[in-house]
Amino acid sequence: MSPAPIALFVYARPEHTRRTVDALSKNVLAEQSTLFIFSDAPRSSADNTAVEEVRDYIRTVSGFRSVNIVERGKNLGLAASIIDGVTSIVTAHGAVIVVEDDLVTSPYFLQYMNDGLRMYENDDDVISIHGYLYPVRTPLPDSFFICGADCWGWGTWKRGWEQFEPDGTVLLRSLTSKGLHNAFDWDGHYGNMRMLKRQIAGTVDSWAIRWHASAFLKRKLTLYPGISLVRNIGGDELGTHTKSLTEFQVPLADRPLTLVRLPRQESTEGRKAFVDFFAGIQQSVFRKIIRRITTFWS
Repeated sequence: MSPAPIALFVYARPEHTRRTVDALSKNVLAEQSTLFIFSDAPRSSADNTAVEEVRDYIRTVSGFRSVNIVERGKNLGLAASIIDGVTSIVTAHGAVIVVEDDLVTSPYFLQYMNDGLRMYENDDDVISIHGYLYPVRTPLPDSFFICGADCWGWGTWKRGWEQFEPDGTVLLRSLTSKGLHNAFDWDGHYGNMRMLKRQIAGTVDSWAIRWHASAFLKRKLTLYPGISLVRNIGGDELGTHTKSLTEFQVPLADRPLTLVRLPRQESTEGRKAFVDFFAGIQQSVFRKIIRRITTFWS
């Protein structure tokens, strides 16, 4: 079976895009994989030069079975671009591996993603395969399931993507009526509900919170790696949505991961590790606020 096609979404960060493509091209299976690159158009004239530099670069990309470029004629924004691109790929090919232009991958990322997509292709309880692992303190097995979905290097099938609910209001209503707000917020330690409300209000352009909520509400599972195969390099002044990702930095896997078929249920130890991680971030933010107040009044 041929590897799943890769959908890479780029915008106006030439150096990030080069690093992302360079790492991806060094992956096992890269030369056998079809790469689709979706280049969004500038939001304003201020982005024209950077977008054109990205487009000049992606026209030179090689190292894959084939490279197909989609240059948007008008700016869709991140969410609409990803939703449209993923929909078109899974409709035509049945599955997709999704990467954005600020993700650097381990050489074993594509191997893990394709192994997972093949292994759980016909398991309706499994909605996606994810390549990034939060910097948790607890050692975890090479693969485990968590309820919901995620967004930093992931893959799904047509049947999985069909579970995506684009209407944030519908998702919020369901989460509230079922009393799931605390669980959805990682036991109250992370603001997923707040993010969903901001998406509904139009203050953030997030497809990812709707993807996670869609899967979470239907108790669908995502397969995570026990060692991260993805690192996000986008937490800088060029980031559109996030300017700092210090707490999320991880070393990349330097070996292939061994996948075995797992019972289709959420990992208790995996969820606890995630909750503990988000609780740690919450405490870190609180400590920073206290330090700022103390400094101000000293």
